[in-house]
Amino acid sequence: MAFDLFIIYSPVVPFCDTHYNPHLTIHKTTMTIIYLHGLDSDPNANKAVITADHAKKFGIDTLRPDLNCPPDEVVTKILALIQDNPDAVLVGSSLGGYFATLLSDMTGTPAVLLNPSIRPDLSFTRFLTDNFDGQTLTDDTVIYTTTGGWQICYGDLAWFEKHRLTTKNPHKIKVLLKMGDELLDAHATKAFFESCEVDVVAQDGGDHRMSDYDEQVERVVGWVQALGESL
Repeated sequence: MAFDLFIIYSPVVPFCDTHYNPHLTIHKTTMTIIYLHGLDSDPNANKAVITADHAKKFGIDTLRPDLNCPPDEVVTKILALIQDNPDAVLVGSSLGGYFATLLSDMTGTPAVLLNPSIRPDLSFTRFLTDNFDGQTLTDDTVIYTTTGGWQICYGDLAWFEKHRLTTKNPHKIKVLLKMGDELLDAHATKAFFESCEVDVVAQDGGDHRMSDYDEQVERVVGWVQALGESL
């Protein structure tokens, strides 16, 4: 399905203070997080639940849509949530980070990215195993089925290639990377966002799942509040 949707949003005041202060007092506020889970995940993923529980302490609601569907449907679903929640800040993990970046560019919605995917069209080629040797692949050929039931088709790779990421509003994006990510190239991700003048916090070690997320969530929610103050 071709994606051709244009939405006009009012200007947003730029977010200026890009540095996390662990001693910052986080005040309660009216705000909404739209948490976007990653591939082979769901709305009840560990990071999603930890984020929602921590955010709730500060009066921040968290919406956790199920993104186990084709990419054009994912975009439509997130756009509807943004329209219904103009106070929203996106928090996206892995593939959810890709969609958070894409939707932030489209709508001006602030976003916090956790080990984000930047080129799903390339990373998804890992599903083109020897099982497909000699086959003629069509757009409808299923190359992988996620644990949540999304049947990734060969044509989805072309969709992601067509929708390459840009960062029109770098001051509205914060990135948290684990340089020990075993699934995605954290160095390429860091280089991409830094070249776009996005503030990136890159931590040595760690893994793609961000197993120490319970130690990171205070930083993430602090970023959400700081970014949300510009709405």
